Amino acid sequence: MSILETIDSPADLKKLPASKLPAVAAELRTMIIETCAKNGGHLAPGLGVVELTIALHRVFNTPTDKIVWDVGHQAYAHKILTGRRDRFATLRTLNGISGFPKRGESPHDAFDVGHSSTSISVATGYAAARDLDGRKNKVLAVIGDGSMTGGLAYEGMNQAGHLDKDLIVILNDNEMSIAENVGALSNFLSRTSSSEYVHRFKKDVESFLKRLDVGKSVLHIARKVEDSFKGVFTPGMLFEAFGFDYIGPIDGHDLPMLIETLESVKSFNDAVLIHVLTKKGKGYKPAEDNPSLFHGVGPFDIATGKVHKAKGGAASYTAVFGSALCKLAAEDERIVAITAAMPDGTGLTSFAKDFPDRFFDVGIAEQHGVTFAAGLAAEGLRPVFAVYSTFLQRAYDQIFHDVCLQNLPVTFALDRGGVVGSDGPTHHGAFDLSYLRHLPNMTLMAPKDENELQHMLATAIALGTPAAIRYPRGNGYGVPLDQTLKEIPVGRAELLREGTDGALLALGTMVAPALEAATLLEEQHGIRLTVVNARFVKPLDTKMILDLAGKYDTLITIEENALQGGFGTAVLELLEEHDLSGMRVLRLGYPDSYITQGEQHELRAMLGLDPAGISASIREYLTRQ
Repeated sequence: MSILETIDSPADLKKLPASKLPAVAAELRTMIIETCAKNGGHLAPGLGVVELTIALHRVFNTPTDKIVWDVGHQAYAHKILTGRRDRFATLRTLNGISGFPKRGESPHDAFDVGHSSTSISVATGYAAARDLDGRKNKVLAVIGDGSMTGGLAYEGMNQAGHLDKDLIVILNDNEMSIAENVGALSNFLSRTSSSEYVHRFKKDVESFLKRLDVGKSVLHIARKVEDSFKGVFTPGMLFEAFGFDYIGPIDGHDLPMLIETLESVKSFNDAVLIHVLTKKGKGYKPAEDNPSLFHGVGPFDIATGKVHKAKGGAASYTAVFGSALCKLAAEDERIVAITAAMPDGTGLTSFAKDFPDRFFDVGIAEQHGVTFAAGLAAEGLRPVFAVYSTFLQRAYDQIFHDVCLQNLPVTFALDRGGVVGSDGPTHHGAFDLSYLRHLPNMTLMAPKDENELQHMLATAIALGTPAAIRYPRGNGYGVPLDQTLKEIPVGRAELLREGTDGALLALGTMVAPALEAATLLEEQHGIRLTVVNARFVKPLDTKMILDLAGKYDTLITIEENALQGGFGTAVLELLEEHDLSGMRVLRLGYPDSYITQGEQHELRAMLGLDPAGISASIREYLTRQ
């Protein structure tokens, strides 16, 4: 029996002799690698924090003590050590355990996460609630250096430092150049500053000097000396400016050092930040060599690290977008591209190489990215912000105030529109049609295939007003790609098939399954439907929709978006405005609930948005008395 098989809770981990902990770390890495090789997942982040996770559960007592993981893709070892070892093989699968912490999954998961930079704010809330209730448990936030590019992290630090609550923030820093810069001095600084005696002595001296007439001057000088020393060698001055005691940097793979430091800090009663240096992908060479690839990776071969290729040779929507943008940028020097720390994921790698001066990575800061784009647009440029649909939600206020209100020509390229698969509800692009459609001056469109995406991109950039294009994760259909990109008439739908029994208005990813469903209905039930590629959610093709409403007594809309406020709602509003609210209208889309994790085809089938589900829903509606 492996050591890991004896650990069903953190209490079991605490019983082990310290000499066994390196073996636990090795077994955790093996389990994480084997599971991610089969299911895909955030491998490199998970491997980088194995020792840190062991140390946290060795020293603290969850769920009484609260550990809030930022984003949560580094919480795989945490899941295994907190009673989910036997289910870990189901990671990220339909009906399996989530790839992120979830309160409903385990009491050891303090908070549901999936987007970055939230942990310090959440932990500050936990600490304030604890103090109001008179409890003494510890609260920790574990945040990566990447998440520290998000403004919310500093908003949380600002309040936490001001309140000076009993709060521990662990900065998981996997940028190894820091370790090389500070070298062996880091161990000396961390040991000195993490000593409980030194910490309490410092507080006592400060308190004493404040009571003296000359105390403030002496204290000011003392702090200057300390800050000058620490500022040369560590980033401590930044965090201490926020009111945190800074400890580190320390080696995040040195278990004895981690445990010793955490044990010391456990006795503190104010805001502390521990700077921990880790190596992303630690223990699996392919992930160490290419941490970006293995940050979020699909199934792969363990022996070689080679990622299994998806079936089919069609280019992805993301790749087609990136290629089309480069083509347009070569012809129009006003075009600039923006990403929020996702150049690979959004298809901008080639653009960054070909047009380095016109490429901007703003970090995990979508709010800033949108307003930055607005500034560029106000100066006559044509910014294209490539961003996942789920992440643009974080910048809604900026889209409203800084882009649409001023009618600035910013193009939003919304990747991952619709269900995205195994990352689950935090990552599905289920709401973008709803949260963008009602904003004045916005043009909103969705392509039926990868070729139409190219032309929509050209259309959006040429508009000179705010525009958004939403397209799915994954490969296109393999349709021929036009070499010359042309503008699509704004608000013009496309008639694809004519029928006699009703009209099916399909948007984006639902066009192809709608056509298949129409074929099934005709072949199996003799129901003949007109099928339209709607193309635009705003503005709608008013003329075509009203013509169809005059020709048929039934209209059907279908979209990969929440039904509340989406494309179908837009059609209903149009009918009401023209006194046609008595029309029979069936709207197909996402229900009023968050969608679970699973493969895209599994989720679409579950939601009734595959050809069989669409045809069944339409037949049932048409035959309803």
